[in-house]
Amino acid sequence: MLTVNYYNDFFEIGQQKINFSLYELSLPNDDPVYTLKKVMEDLDFSGLLANCSDKGRTGYNPIMMYAVITYANMRGIRSIDRIVDLCERDIAFIWLTQGRKPKRDAFYDFKSKKLTSDILDDLNYQFMRRLQKEGFVTLKELFIDGTKIEANANRYTFVWRGSINYHLAGLLDSIDKLYSDYNSFLQDNGFGEKYEFGNAQMFVIDGIDRVRDIIEKNRKRKITKHKKLSNNRIIEIDNCSPLEILKLQKNLMTIADGEGIVFVNGKGKRKPKLQQLYEELEHCGQRLMHYKECFEIMGKDRNSYSKTDLEATFMRMKEDHMLNGQLKPAYNVQIAVENYFIVHSYVSNDRTDYNTLIPVLEKHKEAFGEVLEEVTADSGYCSEKNLLYLKENKIDSYIKLQDHEKRKTRAYSKDIGKYYNMKTMVFEDEQVYICHDGRELRHINTEKKRQNGYTQTYEVYGCSDCSGCEHKSKCLYKYNPDKDIDKNKVMKINEVWEELREKSHANIQSEKGILKRQTRSIQTEGHFGDIKENEDFRRFNYRSSDKVYKEFMLFAIGRNINKYHRFLYAKLKKFEGKIQEKTA
Repeated sequence: MLTVNYYNDFFEIGQQKINFSLYELSLPNDDPVYTLKKVMEDLDFSGLLANCSDKGRTGYNPIMMYAVITYANMRGIRSIDRIVDLCERDIAFIWLTQGRKPKRDAFYDFKSKKLTSDILDDLNYQFMRRLQKEGFVTLKELFIDGTKIEANANRYTFVWRGSINYHLAGLLDSIDKLYSDYNSFLQDNGFGEKYEFGNAQMFVIDGIDRVRDIIEKNRKRKITKHKKLSNNRIIEIDNCSPLEILKLQKNLMTIADGEGIVFVNGKGKRKPKLQQLYEELEHCGQRLMHYKECFEIMGKDRNSYSKTDLEATFMRMKEDHMLNGQLKPAYNVQIAVENYFIVHSYVSNDRTDYNTLIPVLEKHKEAFGEVLEEVTADSGYCSEKNLLYLKENKIDSYIKLQDHEKRKTRAYSKDIGKYYNMKTMVFEDEQVYICHDGRELRHINTEKKRQNGYTQTYEVYGCSDCSGCEHKSKCLYKYNPDKDIDKNKVMKINEVWEELREKSHANIQSEKGILKRQTRSIQTEGHFGDIKENEDFRRFNYRSSDKVYKEFMLFAIGRNINKYHRFLYAKLKKFEGKIQEKTA
């Protein structure tokens, strides 16, 4: 930790004012750099200073470096080279650096090693508490939205799960054949008994049979490519170890040493059978190791990644450079806003928004305690897991449902096959649904399904006899009169999920909910529109999720201070106007 008093190096003792006034008179009175100075005077930089070392040569003041980078982001500047140039030419930057001229290596070292994500969050949360004291935010409600920003990765460096599955199936067939050739080689030459080697058995992989079935069906349909192979199928290859292949290679080398078989290379030389088998096993082992590495990089939650940024996922972007639905490596960026201030930001490589809501709310709870009362978001965040989390934490949900627009149609209210358009009654303490034909659908059993770390419970209702019903074609799903003549109505209802949905739908339909949806659209989407269109922030400059998060968080802090600056001067102008009216 730094032992030098870096606070006194950057602020005057007692007065808490930046100790550099040579160019101060040349700056306009309403320059945002003065607002930055006021904000930084109340911040506690002990976390940043604790992350800096006092060993070796004394570097640049870390508080000054943070001030320069923050002010650059306030002006929409993210390039280090541009910041270095402005430190030599721009009056505001010269005033912040106190005449010093840090080079690009100093900024890169500061951003990569000293300025961590936790420190950035802490500084932003300190600023939020200041805004709370001044009445700009309450921290009791959040408006959440997300967007996709392109990663700093090449566009055509994709690795697809479906492609690996397709080629893995062929590789395993080749390995299976090599195991047979290996056993035949030992048996035909008597090496198994001589060297006490047993027959090798192929390892078992879960899920590979399903993939082989799909590939075979595609071949019958004359589709030989992997494009029709689903990316969502996860093949467990934990037991598929290249070490098993390495054991066979060691056995072959033992035989070669014992029998005096020499490996040869070059033109005009015929390789012995043992050498051919050894090299084929080595080639397959290397391919198998490569596929295992690809699966480990993707994990079970992703279906693709980029070779130049392993944490970026290929996503469908609105900016399509080929105008054909081309996917690009990108990150899913989330912001939680109140009164136009970005309270939280979160960067994920998940293509959807379902799994991003809870991490943002957990950050809010950890930073400010259990003060959150209301959350407003669009239909991309509507899931049982999210709504259940809000209910358990006593947070009002103003999240639009996926079928919000569909609920307004006549077809929704006239669909006789849905449970919500059926009458209900209670018989012997059990709920009974009455279909359009007047028949009873009674409770059959309860089913449970494990989904994304929690358990979903479904109540199954069914009609004992639907024969002779004239509404079968409208009531039964995909009803075929030739095949489904004896089929009865069965429906599964997730009662917990339906209750949460109806509660959230009632909230957004209220006057307060309508106003909140409008506010969310203005504040969150307004931020992203300004960031992408006016600031031209469409692509990150750094790679890996941690560096990407720091880049966006610095940009968000700069926007927050700019917004605070505008609010302060708007209040100041109103105050000056009132004084002029009184004196007039």
